[in-house]
Amino acid sequence: MLTALVTGINGQDGSYLAELLLEKGYRVVGYVRDSASTSAVVPGLHVVQGVLDDERRLREVIETFAPQEIYNLAARASSAHLFADPIRTAEINGLAVAKMLEVIRTTDPRIRFCQASSSEMFGHVSDAPQSERTPFRPRNPYGVAKLFAHGMVGTYRDSFGVFACSAILYNHESPRRSDHFVTRKITLAVARIQSGLQDRLYLGNLNAQRDWGFARDYTAAMWRMLQVSAPDDYVIATGESHSVREFCEIAFSHVGLDYRNFVSGDSDNSRREEPVPLVGDATKARTVLGWQPTQSFDRLVRTMVEADVAWITSQRGVIPSGV
Repeated sequence: MLTALVTGINGQDGSYLAELLLEKGYRVVGYVRDSASTSAVVPGLHVVQGVLDDERRLREVIETFAPQEIYNLAARASSAHLFADPIRTAEINGLAVAKMLEVIRTTDPRIRFCQASSSEMFGHVSDAPQSERTPFRPRNPYGVAKLFAHGMVGTYRDSFGVFACSAILYNHESPRRSDHFVTRKITLAVARIQSGLQDRLYLGNLNAQRDWGFARDYTAAMWRMLQVSAPDDYVIATGESHSVREFCEIAFSHVGLDYRNFVSGDSDNSRREEPVPLVGDATKARTVLGWQPTQSFDRLVRTMVEADVAWITSQRGVIPSGV
């Protein structure tokens, strides 16, 4: 039986990856900061507690469970708090990854490692779509820290022979997405407005463009990255760009409402509109890994709305942090 260690297992991506690994017969060990926050974790896991940048604890867990694969999905979130506590963001999203790679190198260099990188590393881009060859120009502490981790993955792969990969993930959503993110804010608002529990939704720039995919597809790509013969980095994206306005239009129309009657802009939450959108070219992942998205943008939005409508109906107005 293969063993996989997954950090951030109580998040959206972690829960989908855990389900996939369990279906494939793995023993799955979840590494969490707070054992009290594991409500989203699927059954059948071993859950251990520890801080991501605690090198001694990481070594202890890896020596105890002897995983063949490690997936680092844990990070300080990139949503509305991009500039909050940049030092701690650098420690968790950057330095902790270097510590994890060093523990692998000195404990068992045969372990295969996948780092959840981010399209935020590209930052100010001059061309679209972006691929593995596009220059990185991050513009916030989250992206800078992720880029440091990304660079360390390449260093440990090239200089120390560790089977280390980076999944450069573009925006990926699901009904399990935290309500700190704009997509889930929208779908929860749709459910609450339809139920008469909310009047309006306040957002920032409705014209902001994103490449949105389905989270389950993206975790499947990370698993595939550790099954091939050679480690490498891959952009994981749909290759399609859609606006927040489109997201709202589909979400509200799915319950028979016109978003224009319920959505207002909020300048305090607005981001600058990018002259060139972040949209990914996943040709390499499609070619080498045989990976491709399984769910369209339209279906993704409707699935999220349906889940939140069902939740709000069953809970009679209690707002969940994740379904």
